[in-house]
Amino acid sequence: MILVLVVGYALSSKGYSGPKSAHFDGEKFINLTGIPANGLPEVFKYITTREPESWTRNYETYVRDKPFFTPDGDDVLVTFVNHSTFIIQYEDMTVLTDPVWSKRCSPVQFVGPARFRPPGVHYQDLPSVDLVVISHNHYDHLDKITIQNLIKDHNPRFIVPLGLDHLIRKWGATEVQALDWWESSDIDSLQVHSVPANHFTSRGTFDRDQTLWCGYILEMDGHKIYFAGDTGYGDVFKEIGKRRGPIDVSLIPIGAYLPRWFMSPIHVSPKESVLIHQDVQSKHSIGMHFGTFALADDGPNRPIIDLQLAKENHKMSDEEFIVPDEGHSYKFSLK
Repeated sequence: MILVLVVGYALSSKGYSGPKSAHFDGEKFINLTGIPANGLPEVFKYITTREPESWTRNYETYVRDKPFFTPDGDDVLVTFVNHSTFIIQYEDMTVLTDPVWSKRCSPVQFVGPARFRPPGVHYQDLPSVDLVVISHNHYDHLDKITIQNLIKDHNPRFIVPLGLDHLIRKWGATEVQALDWWESSDIDSLQVHSVPANHFTSRGTFDRDQTLWCGYILEMDGHKIYFAGDTGYGDVFKEIGKRRGPIDVSLIPIGAYLPRWFMSPIHVSPKESVLIHQDVQSKHSIGMHFGTFALADDGPNRPIIDLQLAKENHKMSDEEFIVPDEGHSYKFSLK
């Protein structure tokens, strides 16, 4: 037990220090819904009552071997790496979301959730990276090895939630900006807007909810791409749609949602993913957060099946909300 506490303390990162707000009580951040993530009793119940679907390692997944190119005019290219990692290209700007290229989403690479599918893009084949946006500090979204490699090879700018800038600077980044919900940052012709999500944060045992979690809207010449990050469902998405919609392209999680009694505060189901698509007034959406790491009881194909059923119930075409293939680029015209 002492060893567990020591390791948990060592993994815990410095938290945010700032004025109180509607979602920060002076020590910890709070979901606007008032719905927190489950605590230790629920975690124990989840671990002891799990009924996980089976996963098969698939290293035959397509890995891109085509070079990247600058998109034309009003076109945006969105390339799915996998999990929650996308490469977004518009004009001469390249943005990465929650980049993870490590074999495990864990503080160490010898134990922890391992990939069942390889990244759809080789790290060394990345185009020049200008900006990295991080939604929160969990290991499947914030990977130290990948971040340090990006700093060494590309030295990009980072936009992170409140309190996370200290850790990114500690890892070697020189240009880091932390945003609160509804705050924005201008980077050349790109505006980055931080928006709320319903989730939680921690790197260790003693830093629970001491840094913020969020989604982002990337606005380019009035056109908008929404990266939802990691989230449960709530009325906040209608508010995002009201304040920042309509959205041209949304990147919305669809996986790691079973069992619902445990996962619903932090991970949307595919039914709720479709509701987010509608709430934010999205023209097109792309699924993410599925098929890579076994983080819940749903298997790699369950999110795809349930999303298809949800789309059929809403009479939604496949083109309106797609399940992406790793390594493939999807072109959207922002005219």
